Amino acid sequence: MSKPKPGLTRELLSFDKVPQLSERDLAYTTADPRLKPFYKYPVTLEAFESVIRDKAFDQERRETLVRALKAQYAGKELSKLTSSRIDALLEANTYTVTTAHQPSLFTGPLYYIYKIISTLNLAEQLGKTYPDYNFVPIFITGGEDHDFEEVNHLHIFGKTVTWENGHTGPVGQMPLDGLQEALETLADIMGDSPSAQELTNLFKAALEGKTKYGEVAFDLTHRLLGEYGLVILDPSHPDLKASFTPFVHKEIFEQPSKLLVEGTVKELEAAGFSEQAYPREINFFYLGEGFRERIVQEGETFKVLNQDISWTTEALRAEIEAHPQRFSPNVVMRPIYQEHILPNLAYIGGGGEIAYWLERKKQFEAFGLNFPMLIRRNSVLFVDKGTRKRLDKLDLQVEDLFGDIEALIKAYVRENTENEISLSEEKKALAQVFKQVEAKAQEVDPTLRKAAAAEGARQLNSLNQLEGKLMRAEKQRHDTAVNQMRTLKDKLFPNNGLQERYDNFTMYYLKYGRGFFEALMEHLDPLDNRFVVLIDA
Repeated sequence: MSKPKPGLTRELLSFDKVPQLSERDLAYTTADPRLKPFYKYPVTLEAFESVIRDKAFDQERRETLVRALKAQYAGKELSKLTSSRIDALLEANTYTVTTAHQPSLFTGPLYYIYKIISTLNLAEQLGKTYPDYNFVPIFITGGEDHDFEEVNHLHIFGKTVTWENGHTGPVGQMPLDGLQEALETLADIMGDSPSAQELTNLFKAALEGKTKYGEVAFDLTHRLLGEYGLVILDPSHPDLKASFTPFVHKEIFEQPSKLLVEGTVKELEAAGFSEQAYPREINFFYLGEGFRERIVQEGETFKVLNQDISWTTEALRAEIEAHPQRFSPNVVMRPIYQEHILPNLAYIGGGGEIAYWLERKKQFEAFGLNFPMLIRRNSVLFVDKGTRKRLDKLDLQVEDLFGDIEALIKAYVRENTENEISLSEEKKALAQVFKQVEAKAQEVDPTLRKAAAAEGARQLNSLNQLEGKLMRAEKQRHDTAVNQMRTLKDKLFPNNGLQERYDNFTMYYLKYGRGFFEALMEHLDPLDNRFVVLIDA
């Protein structure tokens, strides 16, 4: 069901106006010189000329990648653009721009969608700027992580939908027990409007005929965004893993990453930034039926934690060669794996992702891989019509709500009260009086000076308490406005965090259909390092 694209106005805020973002996030997007040693390319269109020149990718890996993609897309209806982009990956003048995310429940938080659309738009921009090359937007659906609690829920209209599943191991390999029940809960919340029925049917179609959750996540993302030319990759394909075996051998038996990353972490800490990801001696997990556990070395023996599995050095070398798909990179090795299997120029991610990539540059050099351009995905705050009208009625700007709500309420009350509720002048006068009292006490008996100062502090505290009571009384007179302000804050910043980290896209799809995606594609520019506020006019 098609709906018209919402008529949005766009406001852009510099990241320093967004207190919900980390210091490192702000530092990277503003090209803080403290971080310059930890990345290779500035985030500009012009810099891609250097990235293209520096990226080496042989034909054998291209053929392996295309073979894996065609196997994963077998039986699916592809858009002409997606199909042509997969074929183009065989050509030496074709490169990728990439983002990734865990297979969150029915896409999880909004930024799942935002990072994909940022990547689609980047590929389009590059195609216009460098017409002699092809650029393929890749979304990696990372199903090997085993932290189920990170991906088994979503939030819609202030309610939480949770997928209950008693299985363990990689999320992408989990059977679908309980997923139908989660969908029914979501469908009940969405209601029975035509848009809700469309979404419910789309989710049901993604589940149909599947046995593993990774297949569902892949299919759902394809159904939502495949028509725009997105290429989705599940990196667990055995052929891709097999091509990575030299790196697995190097990491497990030479263990270069720990010292390299720890050295970089110390340099980052000296520059004022904390550690993001903890490197280990061996940065691989071993995958088995229902488990994903770390590989550790104890003397001359290699073991899998919490499993009765161990190898000698030679036996482990043989296992890597015979079953490469069983070796799963952790957060430290995942970027190395990704850049090995893709002809990739740029990684598009959130602030947390960029933070751990900034710890990897020397590691990339050790493995002989080019370090990609790191691009901060677009961050978005979406303001619907009803919210905009309430803001207008209160004479507030969206930017006002990014900060502390209590400070905003106090400012609003002071601005709109007919009474004088500030006791600042009285407090100044009291402080002056007690300075004089302290001086007299000093002259009479120096030991009394502290007593006079303490009495002054008590009196000043009493005035502060009285001022607070005046403010509370005035707030009650503006009770309706104050409650509306709190409601607006909670809606736009759930749990005092960013909307994009909490709400699910269904809230907006129900209203705008695919027009929501098209509006985002019109307004998001991943090379613009400002926070995007989209307001429904």
